[in-house]
Amino acid sequence: MSVAIVTDSAAALPTDLATRCNITVVPMWLTVQGVPEPEGARPLDELVLQPEVTTSAPTPGEFERAIKERSSPQGVVVLTIASSMSATYQAAVVAAEAVGGPVRVVDTRAAGGAEALVVLAAAEAARRGASLDEVEARVHAVISRVRLVASVGTLDHLVRSGRVPGVAGWAGRRLGIKPLFEFRAGEVRRLRPALSTDAALDRIVALVHRSQTEGARLHVAALHALAPDAAAELLQRVSTLEHPTTAFVGEFGPVMVVHTGPDLAGLAWWWEEEEARGAGDARQGANGAFEIRS
Repeated sequence: MSVAIVTDSAAALPTDLATRCNITVVPMWLTVQGVPEPEGARPLDELVLQPEVTTSAPTPGEFERAIKERSSPQGVVVLTIASSMSATYQAAVVAAEAVGGPVRVVDTRAAGGAEALVVLAAAEAARRGASLDEVEARVHAVISRVRLVASVGTLDHLVRSGRVPGVAGWAGRRLGIKPLFEFRAGEVRRLRPALSTDAALDRIVALVHRSQTEGARLHVAALHALAPDAAAELLQRVSTLEHPTTAFVGEFGPVMVVHTGPDLAGLAWWWEEEEARGAGDARQGANGAFEIRS
């Protein structure tokens, strides 16, 4: 048996991809008009129309069940959304302590596609037969390199959350500005806005290109919230330019969209240098199937 991998639904891993990579996903929670429900219980386009939606972490008990179900003599690695954004990491730590045994809990300091890329790197290392220590080391190496940059349709949700002043939201609507943000190392950083959707996509792809290290290979996820065409275009642009090793599209989860709003599109990525490479690689083909090759 190999090291087992568990994560939360904030990683926004496509269901078929999580299944094929043998990754267990513990759902985050939403409360819709006072009624709790697990993330994924209803379509995103229905949720964004609801007037009262709040979010919460999985319970320690849910993580404990997932860890026990995936119990392996080689150990379990639990990878969570950034602890700066959610109490999920703390819940997973409590669960691991309750279970005991070889269980490691790691704060990915990421979310969405960036978290997904960390999780996939862990799963690939486990598939190759890496030990618990080796999988954890791989995880930390990817965390130090992964980035996420995205544009949002408007600043309205961020204004309501208090992240930007109300006048900035008004200006964005009136002038057609496309806000850009980077989420890295557990922190959100506002980037210079673009003047159009096309300019925003160009800038995101340019950021990926400029961050390249010679001889490195690219792992990339296109993420979106009710903007599949923009995500597909981003992936096509970056794939044409860089020929990534890992490439897939994932829909941003409702827990994240509550805070960012719909019409989000972006890329998460990391560059794998020669000395960090393992024996296999992963790639999603044009038909949407994610393949792992040796």
